Amino acid sequence: MFRLTRDWVIRQLLFEEFGSYSEVVRKALWVGIKVSLFAYGLNICAHLLLYWFDLLPYSLSSALVIASMLTPPITFILATTAYVAVGFSIHELGVSRAEFEWLSRTDMLSGLPNRRAFLELFDQCNKEKSMLVFDIDHFKKVNDSYGHQAGDAVIAEVARILSAVFGEGCVCARIGGEEFAVFSGSIPFAEFVVLGEAARRKIADMRVSVDEREISITMSGGAARALPDQAFDETFSRADKALYAAKAGGRNRIVLSYSTEPVSANRTRCAAA
Repeated sequence: MFRLTRDWVIRQLLFEEFGSYSEVVRKALWVGIKVSLFAYGLNICAHLLLYWFDLLPYSLSSALVIASMLTPPITFILATTAYVAVGFSIHELGVSRAEFEWLSRTDMLSGLPNRRAFLELFDQCNKEKSMLVFDIDHFKKVNDSYGHQAGDAVIAEVARILSAVFGEGCVCARIGGEEFAVFSGSIPFAEFVVLGEAARRKIADMRVSVDEREISITMSGGAARALPDQAFDETFSRADKALYAAKAGGRNRIVLSYSTEPVSANRTRCAAA
């Protein structure tokens, strides 16, 4: 009996992550009601026990009236207030943790997932996947000619176009300074490449206005396929190798890698990005 009672009390006082402050209050009110009823029952039992052993210093009727008037409201107020105070703290910690997790997985400039988040999402997808790696051509010249504010504006606009073209069926990320990546586990490779070509064309046609000057850029890309059991690193190596071929072939193009074999040798990225 004691163990059952103890376990019940513990279950009532257990805290969880709350979705909102109103959820904390609703839970606190329900816990307050149950705890006050439980305390009231204990109080009644204690008075009856004292009465049984003739230890009650006043009449049983007076004791029951006092117990009924004091125990439920006092216990309800204390239990509810304590639960709300702790529940609000837990909710705020949960919100802070969620914000920190979002910040740790998001590139602040582009608003896209960062490399860490992209890698985790890719490896969690147990399907045949398609990956595209994009790199802005001659991005250093943009920063040198127009300033870093202009470079930031270009990054943000490229991110917007990639998200708009590829849509919800794909994951777009900024994985480096001027490097972006996209993958999908739900779109066939041929269709995925068509979307990549559409994004490349839109980016080539875009104009970014900074200080009354218009900036135009192009992007090169490398596309690769991944089997369900192939991890990020080996797929990225193939896509990156295709990207290097696109750079070497004149830029502003996408080169495809149909192979699913691991890339045996690492290569050095072209210095002129």
